[in-house]
Amino acid sequence: MPAPPPGQTPWGPPPSGFQAPPPPQAQPRNGMGVTALVLGISGVVLGLMVFLFWMSWLPALLALIFGIVGLGHVRKGVATNRGMALTGIVLGVVGLLLAVGGGVFTVSKVTAFADDIREQNEAVEAAEASAEASASAEASASAAAEEARNLTFGETYTYENGLKITVSTPQPFVPDDFAMGHAKGNKALQVTVIAVNDGKKAVDFKTGLPNVRDADGADAELLIDGSGRQKVLTGNLLPGKRSVGKYAYSLPPDAADRIRVEFSPDVMEYDDTIWTGPLK
Repeated sequence: MPAPPPGQTPWGPPPSGFQAPPPPQAQPRNGMGVTALVLGISGVVLGLMVFLFWMSWLPALLALIFGIVGLGHVRKGVATNRGMALTGIVLGVVGLLLAVGGGVFTVSKVTAFADDIREQNEAVEAAEASAEASASAEASASAAAEEARNLTFGETYTYENGLKITVSTPQPFVPDDFAMGHAKGNKALQVTVIAVNDGKKAVDFKTGLPNVRDADGADAELLIDGSGRQKVLTGNLLPGKRSVGKYAYSLPPDAADRIRVEFSPDVMEYDDTIWTGPLK
């Protein structure tokens, strides 16, 4: 078989009416729009979660960027998913707003919580300072009251109910031959307690015996004889009335000359008042 002329196929020219197939079309580049949609959904979901909102800004920002790029591809005709890209942009903006809003909300709550803690601490510190000041004031008042109850012989202490107590300087006492509580050679002394009721109610003397000791702390022994010179403060003292108690005590021969007398009309109701001074 002879070779065909140049420019001709061995099969001859195509039959009349035959059309060549169209060239293949390029695939649409829709990946950016799809990615923008997925990232936008992720950003919104994370933004709605209480503890994960702070992670939503990154996928939301990427969704916004990929969505803009996807729209560019649609305008150039190389992508067909304009709706996906636009939705990704919208969701990206929403995710960013949720991230910013969550951050502002968290900062405000943390600031409020810190303010509450600070206010509570300040309140506690103020209460402690007030308690310390109150305790210091009470201690000062107690010390002042204690100081006021330390007197010298002849001075008068006035209780809140108007009762006035005065202890005179102890005087030497000569017991008779029938004295009890006094050994030969001891020092005998007499303590005089004067009570005046300047209050509006009667005062009940329940324990009217003084406690006597010398400057070294040696206790004096109550001395009782048959002379009838001792008188115990007892019973009710009416308003405006005055009563005198006289008590005899015996001290060892070597007792110090300075005497301490403690007295309370009722140890359950009144604090002891103390008188000190030398013997005559």
